[in-house]
Amino acid sequence: MTVRTIRWGILGTGRIAKDFAAALKDTPDAVLAAVASRSVDSATSFATEHGSHELTKSHGSYQALADDPDVDAIYVATPHPMHRENALMCLNGGKHVLVEKAFTVNRREAEDIVALAREKKLFAMEAMWTRFQPAVLEAKRIVDSGEIGTVATAQGDLGFYSDAGPEHRLFNRALGGGSLLDLGIYPLSIAAYFLGPVKAVQAVGQVGPTGVDLQCTFALQHENGCLAAGTASLAARTPAEFTVCGSQGFVRLHGRFHNTEELTVELHDGSRRTQCLPRIGNGYAHEIIEVNRCLRAGLTESPVMPLDETLALMGVLDEMRRQIGVVYDADR
Repeated sequence: MTVRTIRWGILGTGRIAKDFAAALKDTPDAVLAAVASRSVDSATSFATEHGSHELTKSHGSYQALADDPDVDAIYVATPHPMHRENALMCLNGGKHVLVEKAFTVNRREAEDIVALAREKKLFAMEAMWTRFQPAVLEAKRIVDSGEIGTVATAQGDLGFYSDAGPEHRLFNRALGGGSLLDLGIYPLSIAAYFLGPVKAVQAVGQVGPTGVDLQCTFALQHENGCLAAGTASLAARTPAEFTVCGSQGFVRLHGRFHNTEELTVELHDGSRRTQCLPRIGNGYAHEIIEVNRCLRAGLTESPVMPLDETLALMGVLDEMRRQIGVVYDADR
């Protein structure tokens, strides 16, 4: 039986787009069919360096990619404030979309994408690649098996020090800068993955001179009563670990947990073991494999990263930003 090759387009040519293109080469039955930039020279350069030679088309506009009949799915790799416009354009062009996280700047923008995807019966997913890493899947299996007992709490952090200038996307309010949307989405999303929906959040943050959060720490109360704590920072390199704790012990995803290959289980009886679960290539292939699986099965959402959960988590991010005082143009 032949498996249908999924023809991918990449919208945007930044660093993460290059990582995604590299992962496509590690993904079975997938091909980079086209790439789009705001200039054809940039797209051509990207396709030459990262594409499949004569197979990859270069487009000098995002609209041309959205309209390309030889593309099935598009990875939206632009900065957060452009995601809504870019994803809607792709959906209106009849394309399935994988949208880089954070999905949008706020929940309202995310709702627009979800509504159009559902109206057109097209696949859409937030590119939370961490949920598809082998080590994370094994940690989930361990937690669900009851090995660490009744789960009660979790904690995680993700941070690095950046001295980029105020115009850099990390610190530029117009580009959706700040630690929360770039890094905080990871411990937030993975806490929800392990502990379930979030009921309430309390956040404190340090807002920098450009009006975006340099770092943020938040406490989550989940609907099942579990608690979680998370930290995101652009001011410090943190251990970048994520630990789920239960009545009988804990499982820890080692740094940097968002694409780690290593976990440790430690139980109250003193036993301890470490497992290594290799990822494919740079790790992005796993989310591509999931999207391809869903498309071949005729699914419009992934059960691992469903759209309603993306909407809920965007709402939590909105509330955190409200509490720490970070406002984007899209909020007004």
